[in-house]
Amino acid sequence: MHSVVISGTGLYQPEHTITNAELVESFNQYADQENARHAAEIAAGTREPLTHSSVEFIEKASGIKQRYVLEKSGILDPARMYPRFAERADDQLSLMAEIAVAASQDALASAGKTGADVDAVLCAAANMQRAYPAMAVEIQQALGAGGYGFDMNVACSSATFAIEQAVNAVRTGSAKCVLVVNPEITSGHQAWNDRDCHFIFGDVCTAVIVERADSATAADQWEVLGTRLATQFSNNIRNNFGFLNRSEDSDPNARDKTFRQEGRKVFKEVVPIAAAHIEGHLADLGHAPAAVRRFWLHQANQGMNQFVIKKLVGDASPDVAPLILDEFANTASAGSVIAFHRHRADLAVGDLGVICSFGAGYSVGSVVVRKR
Repeated sequence: MHSVVISGTGLYQPEHTITNAELVESFNQYADQENARHAAEIAAGTREPLTHSSVEFIEKASGIKQRYVLEKSGILDPARMYPRFAERADDQLSLMAEIAVAASQDALASAGKTGADVDAVLCAAANMQRAYPAMAVEIQQALGAGGYGFDMNVACSSATFAIEQAVNAVRTGSAKCVLVVNPEITSGHQAWNDRDCHFIFGDVCTAVIVERADSATAADQWEVLGTRLATQFSNNIRNNFGFLNRSEDSDPNARDKTFRQEGRKVFKEVVPIAAAHIEGHLADLGHAPAAVRRFWLHQANQGMNQFVIKKLVGDASPDVAPLILDEFANTASAGSVIAFHRHRADLAVGDLGVICSFGAGYSVGSVVVRKR
């Protein structure tokens, strides 16, 4: 068995931002138009009017202040309220692969590697642009990597679940250097016209290099002490979009074909699951939560993260559990990796850290690392 390290991370950040104020203006225009269109039903009491959103509501509910998106004009158009992407020919690099390559090149540079050094590519994200060929294989070709590639989807836990597959491949010798990449184009599956969740998501891509410790040359290396995954079925976070929709003669634009959740139930149920998962994982490795210098948690909701950390160590300060949610919003599987990418440079050799995600499934994944 080989010792395994994370030797590099990368981030692709779209050029467009949408502030809460912009989002609220667009949503409220949409609500007014819908209420006017259905004025008769609303007056008759057979339809509830849509309620305005507000900046205060969004920030109190989530802690989010803005988000990055690949395209904003379609999202902010009250008559459309989803992105405008140009369809690409089959011989062109796909949009998901394009942002994945950008993040991957950043991660390779930080690890002192090239595409040719990579012998496995795992593309892990909450939604895939197409069924096949695998996005990972397209990314593999674009980077000049060898070996193999495959896609995987565990919703917001996709990155940590993929890191475990990468660690296992390297530890057992079936690969030497694995690229885990998380292209999250969440704007495509977000219900921008639903007040309860129209503010949640943002687009981004992260990448992680996992390799054998004896071949790593990067100045910044993190030994992987252990990984742990867990799932527990729940319908409280769901998206029914899929290839069988046509055969079911269902409406492809129906509300259930985009992200939806029972937010209060998710909060109540996931917080104790995540906290117990992390505590149990650390205990099995011989560590107490108090010994952890930093927690890089899934970035879905500020209150949720604070509750998880308070259960573990009582201190929910940004130094213990940094937040990137205010700037990026929820970026599905990429959130905990962004936190790790942005907030690890100040840690010292020997410091312990935990990368943890939690989300639909329910799913929880944790990666315990130590600075080398």
